[in-house]
Amino acid sequence: MLQKNINITVLCENSVGGTTRLIGEHGWAVGITTSSQRILFDTGQGLGIVNNSDLLNFDLAGVDKIVLSHGHYDHCSGLPLVLPLTGKIDVHIHEQAFNRRYHKQQDSESVRDIGIQCTQSHLESLGARFVFNKDFTRIVDGIYLSGEIPRVTSFEKPDPTLKQADHSDTLQQDQLLDDQTLIIESTQGLILILGCAHAGLINILTHVQQQLPDQPIHTVIGGTHLGFASDEQFAATVEALERFHIQCLAASHCTGLARGADLARTFGSNFRFAPVGTKIHIP
Repeated sequence: MLQKNINITVLCENSVGGTTRLIGEHGWAVGITTSSQRILFDTGQGLGIVNNSDLLNFDLAGVDKIVLSHGHYDHCSGLPLVLPLTGKIDVHIHEQAFNRRYHKQQDSESVRDIGIQCTQSHLESLGARFVFNKDFTRIVDGIYLSGEIPRVTSFEKPDPTLKQADHSDTLQQDQLLDDQTLIIESTQGLILILGCAHAGLINILTHVQQQLPDQPIHTVIGGTHLGFASDEQFAATVEALERFHIQCLAASHCTGLARGADLARTFGSNFRFAPVGTKIHIP
């Protein structure tokens, strides 16, 4: 079933556009309403989610489902603030999202905790009913979660600064298998809501197209992690991206301003930045 009257509102992002008193933060959250559903995708760091949702007229108390793209603090830390407003609610998430996550530069001894900052049991006590998945999953008619993304491209590599701790507390490369994308079937084609695209933007698009082959990808919004990509990876990504003929590429968060500007030069009117306050409507 196609979803209709789709409204996408950016609630948390690094920068702000539009309405006064909105709060920017290093984070990401999107409010989605359709003719039948109200979904919150990610929750940011927690600095702006309640304030911005109120100013942008996205009713958190009326949310039907919450989706968390992956287990990083800048996507999940607003959850303890949202749950008292929603009451008991299904929270869709990958089973590895609660892994212990860290950031470490190769030439530095400094290690920073970037994982989910609350325990699963604490969030459950606030009303979260976690629904774990790792496969491509329909959460309601016309709305899907990608599940784990197969890594098929040769040029999309894991970010070497992202680590996870194993059972002996040794830091290992984090493959971020929990990185998921939300997909909506619309009258214009598929709408993809990204978290950070840690799985690789082209890997994600390829996987979604294989799962739903009869519909073009119309809109892609969210973080692409291209701000951390090498020049070679970025060039290969752009070349592959052009083959999907996306009508609306709304990049944000970990895309970075420099790579966003490069994408704007390449894709012209089909590209836009997506700061807090961005609204996209698809009838």
